Amino acid sequence: MVAKTIVITGAGDGLGRALARRFAADGEQVVLLGRTLAKVEAVAAELGEPHFALQCDVGDPASVRTAFGELGRRCPKIDVLINNAAVYEPFSLADARDETIFAHLHTNVAGPVLCAREALPLLRGGGHIINVTSESAPLKMPMLWLYAGTKSAIELISDMWNRELEADGIRATVVQAGRMYDESKAPPPWPIEATMRFVQENAKVGLDVRNAPLSHYNSVTDTFRAILDTPADLHIGKVELRAPAAIKKA
Repeated sequence: MVAKTIVITGAGDGLGRALARRFAADGEQVVLLGRTLAKVEAVAAELGEPHFALQCDVGDPASVRTAFGELGRRCPKIDVLINNAAVYEPFSLADARDETIFAHLHTNVAGPVLCAREALPLLRGGGHIINVTSESAPLKMPMLWLYAGTKSAIELISDMWNRELEADGIRATVVQAGRMYDESKAPPPWPIEATMRFVQENAKVGLDVRNAPLSHYNSVTDTFRAILDTPADLHIGKVELRAPAAIKKA
C-alpha cells in the first residue's frame, strides 16, 4: 500500500501531535505545521524521516503561502489536510479585546480556508480535507460564543466545500470533538479571574466544566484513521465525538 501524505496544522501538541504520532506509526508520511517552529520540529525529530515540520501561522496569508510553497516543492501530492489549529479563550462581549477577536477569526476561520486554498492543487484527484470543530457550538457554552461561532462557520463552509469540490475529487469531513486530554496537557493560560467566571457562568446553565468527561487524544485518533480509510464510493460528512458521561479522567 502506498503511504499517504497527511498535512496537520497545529501539530506541535494536543490532538495534532497525537494524530502525527498515530499516522507516522501507521506508515504514512506526516507534514507537521505549526506557528511555533521549535514545537513541530521537536515532534518531527521524534518521528524521524520522512516526516518533516514547517513553520506556518495559519491566520497569516503570507505564512500559509510560504509553507505550502515549500510543501509543494517537497511533496508532489497531498492526500489529507487536517485543519486542527485553533485558539480559544472565554470572555464576555463587554470584555472582548480587539486582538482576541481577530485572533479567533484569523486562526479559526481564515486559517482553514487559507490552508485549503493553498493545498487545493495538491489535493485534486482524491484528496480529503478534515476540519476539526468543537462541541462548544451545540452546547452554547457561556463565554465561548466567539470560539463556538467560528467552529459553526467552519462546519457550514465544510459542507458547502463538498459540493464545490466534488468535481475535483476532494471530500471534506467535519470532526466535531468533545473535551480531550493527554498526560502532558497543561491548563489553558487564562487569567484566574476569567477561568473562575467561565466555570460560574457555565454552572448557571447546568454545565459542570470542571467535572466534564474527557476522551484521550489517542482514542480520538482511531476515528480519523477510519475517516481516511473510507472507500471512495462513500463519504462521511460529519462525525460527532463525545466522552461517555460515565467516563472521567483517571
